[in-house]
Amino acid sequence: MAEPRGKGKDSPELRTFGAEVRRLREAAGLNQTALAALVHVSRAYVSHVERGKTRCRFDFANRLDGALRANGEIIQAWNELLETIKSTKYATYFVNFPKVELTAGLIRVYETHIVNGLFQTEAYAGAILKNPDDTASRMGRQKQVMCSPMPKIFVVLEESVLLRQVGTVEVMREQLDYLLDLSRRDGIRVQILPPVYVEEARAAFAIATQSDRSEAAYIVNATEGVTSASAEDLASLNETFASLQAEALNVRDSRALIRKVIEERWT
Repeated sequence: MAEPRGKGKDSPELRTFGAEVRRLREAAGLNQTALAALVHVSRAYVSHVERGKTRCRFDFANRLDGALRANGEIIQAWNELLETIKSTKYATYFVNFPKVELTAGLIRVYETHIVNGLFQTEAYAGAILKNPDDTASRMGRQKQVMCSPMPKIFVVLEESVLLRQVGTVEVMREQLDYLLDLSRRDGIRVQILPPVYVEEARAAFAIATQSDRSEAAYIVNATEGVTSASAEDLASLNETFASLQAEALNVRDSRALIRKVIEERWT
């Protein structure tokens, strides 16, 4: 089968495929040099595939699958890549947000009721999801998104989220301690929104921005989330996020408020 064509190199789709190869390689306990030796290519070529810098052929994907004992997972990922790049662009209301998020260089999040999934502790996530398999899946996704090179992540969190009990008091204390820790990491900015009215903000949402500046959004509604790459939706959400950041506490004051809530409510 021929090499996939139709999308430029270094696309979100290629980076998604590369991230899956990297995940399976690391799960197999191999570095890039060892994998390269198994499939008879240079380490640089393996690196280019994992970083989404080149489009590998099906026969190479097949060799990777065998070398990593991936049981068809790499072949499935390659086939999904092929199907995706057959289209010329994302459908306006049919974007796979988790895949777009995985390859984003910038993620912006507004949360109204709970801590965002990327920042949840396992205990906090477990109290929300109930199902252990769903919790494990969320933890795995966190690891994928937060691995190097990690995207910049800006979060505006409503103050009520800090006060709303999810699980036990111990679960809440651990969650807010973890939020504090994350807020000190390079590339992560956490701001708390006081109980003020921001006219444009009507629901939680996330925006994932790629290195080529293309964007997709995930918008929470009453029953399920809606994913959109509509220019109109994204323009509105970008404006809303700017308004939220303007009304939110700055990063230092946000940390101080989180510490205060931990001491006064969750200790």
